[in-house]
Amino acid sequence: MARIRKRNTTKLEIIQLASELFLTEGYSNTSIKKIAEELEMSSGHIVFYFPTKDHLLATLVEMLCDYQWKMMKSVVEDGNTSMLAVCLEFAIMTSMCDENEIAKDFYVSTYCSPVTLDIIRKNDARRAKMVFEEYCQDWSDDQFREAEILVSGIEYSTLVTTSDPVPVELRIKGALNSILSIYGVPEDMRNQKIEKALRFDYKNHGRTVFREFINYVERTNDQAIEDILTN
Repeated sequence: MARIRKRNTTKLEIIQLASELFLTEGYSNTSIKKIAEELEMSSGHIVFYFPTKDHLLATLVEMLCDYQWKMMKSVVEDGNTSMLAVCLEFAIMTSMCDENEIAKDFYVSTYCSPVTLDIIRKNDARRAKMVFEEYCQDWSDDQFREAEILVSGIEYSTLVTTSDPVPVELRIKGALNSILSIYGVPEDMRNQKIEKALRFDYKNHGRTVFREFINYVERTNDQAIEDILTN
């Protein structure tokens, strides 16, 4: 990623470099000290803006949520339903993490941090209300938030594999069936959407989506710095 070094953009420079390192070298492999050294700052300078590494990750998760909404909108605009878009997105994410250790480290880390998990749950509860409202017409906002606690647990468990993992397609099927069941989607509709999602070339998409997300983050960070410099 191209990095812009200008006065009065310190916080954004930190976000820019941290994003680059998290997505190319791994979140777990990147320390506050390493970010500070590459920016020729003290670690205390970084902590002044971001108390913990998780708070830096949170800025990236906000971008991820925005990116996922755009990706879902694109799938729907291609003539598909929003429910299928959610299923396809999950299949792509699972396949991506199955093949790419950096992507897996990033996604799993977002579910392990209370700071970022809260962002994910709020975003996904808002989206679930839009997608599944016809099956949950008497649900309150609190019920959608409660459901997302279960959903995020299923997602996390699907991404965290053991030394003898269940094949990725079976994991996707099982997880999606459980998630759609939580929102009251009838069995025939669940099977239809899951099978259709799996007929997409989700594995190939998984190999490209993470690179596309990295490019999206780079553009977003560059634009944020440019906006400050021109305003």
